[in-house]
Amino acid sequence: MEDKKVLLSVKNLDVKFRVRGRILTAIRGISLDIYENESIAIVGESGSGKSVFTKTFAGMLDSNGFISNGSIIFNDDELADTVVKLDSTAHSMMDRAKRKLDEYAHLELGAATYQKILELESEKKRRSGLSGEEVEAAERELKELQYQRTSVFNQRQTYDPAKEKDKIQEADKALKEYDAKLKELKRHNEQMAREKKQSAASDTAYLKHYQEESARLHAQYEQEIKGEITPETRKRNEILAKEIYLSVGRFGLRRRMKCENKLLEALKKAMQLGVDLDDDAQRSAVFDEVAFRVRYLDETPEQLHGTCVLNLANVKYAKDWTKIRGRRIATVFQDPMTSLNPIITIGKQITSVIIKHQQCSEAEARRRALDLMHKVGIPNAAARFDDYPFQYSGGMRQRIVIAIALSCQPKILICDEPTTALDVTIQAQILQLIKDLQKEFNYTIVFITHDLGVVANIADRVAVLYAGQIIELGKVEEVFYDPRHPYTWALLSSLPQLAQKNTKLYSITGTPPSLYNQIVGDAFAPRNPYCLEIDTLAEPPMFQVTDTHFAKTWLLDPRAPKIEKPEGIHDIHEKLIAAFNI
Repeated sequence: MEDKKVLLSVKNLDVKFRVRGRILTAIRGISLDIYENESIAIVGESGSGKSVFTKTFAGMLDSNGFISNGSIIFNDDELADTVVKLDSTAHSMMDRAKRKLDEYAHLELGAATYQKILELESEKKRRSGLSGEEVEAAERELKELQYQRTSVFNQRQTYDPAKEKDKIQEADKALKEYDAKLKELKRHNEQMAREKKQSAASDTAYLKHYQEESARLHAQYEQEIKGEITPETRKRNEILAKEIYLSVGRFGLRRRMKCENKLLEALKKAMQLGVDLDDDAQRSAVFDEVAFRVRYLDETPEQLHGTCVLNLANVKYAKDWTKIRGRRIATVFQDPMTSLNPIITIGKQITSVIIKHQQCSEAEARRRALDLMHKVGIPNAAARFDDYPFQYSGGMRQRIVIAIALSCQPKILICDEPTTALDVTIQAQILQLIKDLQKEFNYTIVFITHDLGVVANIADRVAVLYAGQIIELGKVEEVFYDPRHPYTWALLSSLPQLAQKNTKLYSITGTPPSLYNQIVGDAFAPRNPYCLEIDTLAEPPMFQVTDTHFAKTWLLDPRAPKIEKPEGIHDIHEKLIAAFNI
C-alpha cells in the first residue's frame, strides 16, 4: 500500500461511554491507516466495537460517548484548503494577537524554572494528602460499591409487594449493609487524608526547606522573564497570529473572538510550560484544545491562505460536521426502511441532500438524482421519482440509500452491514453494486460485517476486532489463507460453509469480556484453547508477519511454542472458492 495515499489515519484511539455511573471502554488503543480507493472490512462478533469505531469518523457517537484519547487525521486536500478574507476586523484581531503573543513569549525564557516551581508545589501537595494512586483506588472502590447498591435497588423495584415480601426484605437488608459500607469507606478515606495533612504540617524541617526553595525559584523566575525575546521569536509569533485567525475565521464574529481568546490562553500556557511551538506536532496539539489548526501557507492583500489539520477526534464546532458528514464521509446503514423518511418521496429525499451540500438549483438536483437512481439500478427512475419508500422493495430501498450516500461524491463510504436486512438473493446484487460504483466514484469503502463471506467478495484488506482492539490486520488473502491470531482461527472455523458432513459445527465458547473492567493480558485468553500463561499476565504487542500483515498474539513471539492452526482451516482455498464464488 506504499504507493497509495493515506486518507484517514487513526492513532491510539480510545472511545468511552458513560453508562449508569460507570465508564465502559468500547475502543481501546486502535491505530489504523485507511487508504484512498481501497476496500477495508472491519469484522468481529457483535459488541466488538465495529460500529462505534466507524461512528467516530462521522461524529455520530451517542450523547454519552466520547473520545478520551487519540487522533483521527482526515487527509482531504479540498476540505483542508482554507481561505479567509483580510478586512479591517481581521487586521485588528491579528495585531492584537501578535501583541499578546510577544508579551507571553517572555514566559518562555523562564520555562525551565517554572517547571521546577511546579515540581516543588506538586511534591508538597503529595506530602499533604493522598497520592494519585491512593485517590484513584479509593474512587474506584467507592464507585463499585455504589454500582452494586444501585443494582440491588433496581432489582428491588421489580418485586411484587403482594407476593415477594421476603425478597423485598432481603433487598432492604442488603441496601442497609451497602449504605453502612459506603459511609465507613468515606469515613476511612477522610481519616487517611487528615492524617497525611497533619503529618505534613508537623514536618517543620521540610516546610522550611520548601519556603526557602520556593522563594529562590520565584525570584529567579521573575528575573528570567524580564529578558528580551529574539527576532526569530517575533517572526514566529507573527505567523502564529495569522494561524489563529485562519483557524477561527470561519466562525461568526462573537464565536471568533471567543475562540481567539481561548487560543491565546492555550498558547500562553504552552509558552509558560516551555512547549516547543516550532515543532509542528506540538503546535497542532495546542490548537486542538480549541479548534482545528490551519497552517499558514501564503497571503495576498485581500486574503490569507492555509491548510487545515483535520483531526476528527477534536471537532468542537458542530457546524464543521456538516461539511464532513454526508459531503466527505457518508454512511449506508443496515435497515433501509429506518434510513428513509416514510412520509417524504424518494426523489425529494435525494434532491434535498444534493441541494444542501452542492448548492445547486432544484432542476439540476432533480437531474442529478435521476442519474443516480439510474446508476444504482432503479428501473424507470423518472416514473418512480415521486414514489414513497413503502412502494419500493427492500433491495430497491437499499439502492436508494446508496444513491443518497453517493449524491455528494464522498471520499469515504461506510457500509454498516448494509445487506443484513435483505433477502439473501439480493445481497450479492447490493455488494456488486457498491463495488461497481467504487470504480466510477473513486471512494474508499469501510465495510462493517460479521459475515466472512461478504469479506471474501468485497475487501482488499481486513481488520479483525475483538473487545475494542484490532487483533489482526492484513490483505484479505493473508487473513483467510494464513491467519495468525487464535480468534481469527475461531471465526474461520465457525463458518458453516466450510463445515464437513456428519461433523459438529464449530462455535466459540464463552463470551467476550466486560468492557467496564480493566482487561489484563490478552482479552481473548479466557476463550482461547491455545492460551499461554503470559496471555493472562501481559497484553501482547502487534507482531509483524509481512509488510502488510500484523497480528496481536503472543504465539508470534519467537519464544512461544509452535502451534499449528486448526485442521479445519488448513487448505481452505478451494473451499472458499466453492462456498463464496470468489
